[in-house]
Amino acid sequence: MADNTTKKPGFFAKVKNWFKGIGKFFRDTKSELKKVVWPSKSQIINNSVVVLVVMIIAAVVILLLDMLFGGIMHFVLEAAASL
Repeated sequence: MADNTTKKPGFFAKVKNWFKGIGKFFRDTKSELKKVVWPSKSQIINNSVVVLVVMIIAAVVILLLDMLFGGIMHFVLEAAASL
């Protein structure tokens, strides 16, 4: 009968493999960052302006809706109080 026991790696082997994994992670990360196409300064400025304009428009729409619904609630509460 064959003996199927396998020796588990020791503590130091596990630590060594862990550090190899960290090194591989950073090498892979570096190679992936080389593939990134970074935007130009003008693209960043253009995108930032678009985001700011959309935020301002959204804020104005929310303000107008808040004023509208607040006015409706005020009208309903005044009407209910006068009954």
